[in-house]
Amino acid sequence: MRKPIIVGNWKMNLTHLEAIALVQKLSYRLESDVYDLCEVVVCPPFTSLRSVQTTIDSDKMKIDLGAQNVNENDKGAFTGEISAGMLKKLNCNYVLVGHSERRQHCGETNEETAKKVKAVRKLEMTPILCVGETKEQRENGDTTSVVENQVREGLSAIPKGDIENCVIAYEPVWAIGAGTPATIEQANEMIFHIRGVLNSLNSGTGDETRVIYGASVDPGNSKSFLSQDGIDGLLVGGASLDADDFSRLVLSAIK
Repeated sequence: MRKPIIVGNWKMNLTHLEAIALVQKLSYRLESDVYDLCEVVVCPPFTSLRSVQTTIDSDKMKIDLGAQNVNENDKGAFTGEISAGMLKKLNCNYVLVGHSERRQHCGETNEETAKKVKAVRKLEMTPILCVGETKEQRENGDTTSVVENQVREGLSAIPKGDIENCVIAYEPVWAIGAGTPATIEQANEMIFHIRGVLNSLNSGTGDETRVIYGASVDPGNSKSFLSQDGIDGLLVGGASLDADDFSRLVLSAIK
């Protein structure tokens, strides 16, 4: 069975002290048996990773740590960048790759995304490959081709048998931060399309790989997405910055 996963992407928010307080409060809100049924991941900014890691370790929390980005190179003269090896030493189990904001604001391509997926898997961390179409692409009827290309090219640098060790996050760009998520029908259509693409890459992979939804997710709509058979979890933005909201999202995944 595919274990549900709820991922909080804090983006460029919270100082390291605020991050510590949030993860402590979140841990207090969630009973230990929750983690047997659902994985909970927080992705702080780089400046907070070490603080959150030591808090998780010292308090023996079952929350997983993730990073928001990674450089595809092992090391070198890449000012401002962070390698997979650095993240591994911080006990990061997950790394967001190809987030739409990285694609939009930093010009990241599918080719670069594929290299990052490879770097993350090389050290046996789990990449969360983000895919999704813009409003213009949806209006032009290009949704399925855009998402398919992002999936195919994003996974092209790792062995086919390793694909199930990735998480695919469908996040329609036009819905992120808009307060209006995709409809259940729109989300389901793309989730099952993604599973079909995964199966075409390696038979059975579409049934083994976790595919999650993200974009304007909050405690009020999370249950409707998580009740769908094909959706294995959520990638949460703003609602993950509040421990009460995020804990309700997590609990909705197991009820």
